[in-house]
Amino acid sequence: MNIIDNFITLSKIPHCSHNSEKLFTFLVNYAKQYNYTVQSDEAKNILISKGSPKLALQAHYDMVCMGEAPNIETYVHDGWMYAKNSSLGADNGIAIAMMMTLIERGEELEFLLTADEEVGLIGAGNLNLKLNAKYMLNVDYEDEAIVCIGCAGGADIVATKSFSKSKSYPYAYEVSVRGLMGGHSGVDIDKNIPNAIKVLIDYLVDKEVNIASFSGGERRNSIPSNAEVTLTSKEPLESSELVTVKPLDEPLVVYETKAFIELLAKFKTGVHDYNEEFNLPDISINLAIVNFKQGIAKIECSSRAMSEEGQNKIDNYALELFKNYGYKVTIEDKYSPWRPEVNEFTSLVNQSMEKVFGESRYEAIHAGLECGVILERYPHIKFASIGPNIDSPHSTREGVELASVEKSFEVIEELLTRL
Repeated sequence: MNIIDNFITLSKIPHCSHNSEKLFTFLVNYAKQYNYTVQSDEAKNILISKGSPKLALQAHYDMVCMGEAPNIETYVHDGWMYAKNSSLGADNGIAIAMMMTLIERGEELEFLLTADEEVGLIGAGNLNLKLNAKYMLNVDYEDEAIVCIGCAGGADIVATKSFSKSKSYPYAYEVSVRGLMGGHSGVDIDKNIPNAIKVLIDYLVDKEVNIASFSGGERRNSIPSNAEVTLTSKEPLESSELVTVKPLDEPLVVYETKAFIELLAKFKTGVHDYNEEFNLPDISINLAIVNFKQGIAKIECSSRAMSEEGQNKIDNYALELFKNYGYKVTIEDKYSPWRPEVNEFTSLVNQSMEKVFGESRYEAIHAGLECGVILERYPHIKFASIGPNIDSPHSTREGVELASVEKSFEVIEELLTRL
């Protein structure tokens, strides 16, 4: 089978984050079928190996499920593969499909497949397997002809607060923002993609309303596409370009939420500082999920930074803002950045990239690759990251360029000849 056939096979096996048991079982059995040694740990990471290889290939086997996923129906248009009304899972399923092809050939390599990367690098953060290779190639990058040598660290910040009941105003509405383009909260954070939560809050901030319920956002690592609120208003409300207002007949139990709206209006989602050296965001934060139900508000955001200092700065920004408004705040799933470094392994990968594409360059990325987390646990390993062209991951617009997949796989084959 070729890589794309393998990928289509994977796409038919549900593997949303936190719900990838079926793919775990499939991959374990698949490797054993080709007489590889297979180990796993409590976090459901998988290590597949044969011989005594210098090189390990690494990828995660969960995906961000958007739209109708995990019911994925693939199609090809103008050389790109997409999914109908859902995320595709090329992030990171294409890498797993490449590994399956190498396993079919019986290559003497280590393959590290990590669990629940998309929800805080959980598998990598709890990795407990004996890795022997001295080099590791992460195949989770999303631009061809580039060797990634560094990435952002990050954290998830969760704030909660209870609100008191309040009087109901005469007009009751459901107010919604739906179907915005969304995107990845790291690599797309500087692309001026509208955040549905902020669009809805900007609409409400100068109005006298009390909220009954609020629901916005889809995933912590996605720029929100949808948000809706039920409320009562002192004055009639009307729809605008992005905001739909629908009158309600039923009575609503509402809460005193002026401070709730004020906080969200003040929250600066997006890029806070820029990294001029690598021409990418240095620190950022994504207002990801907001829920308000029965008087209890829960706000979830994902922060990212290219250094520990930057991470502390952006986390403290959010902590101070939330605490000033009386919220209880916790930081979850914090992971380290991967500081950029050129070494003998990155040079080999760069030479292989140049051989296949005729060009190559080093880059860092404002997103969480697992290299930084794994490097903390295995400091003797040298890392690099590559991958084919993948557009709009974590959204229903996700696509992968098929020719780029083939050429990126050639880079791996070239690298194997150089080791």
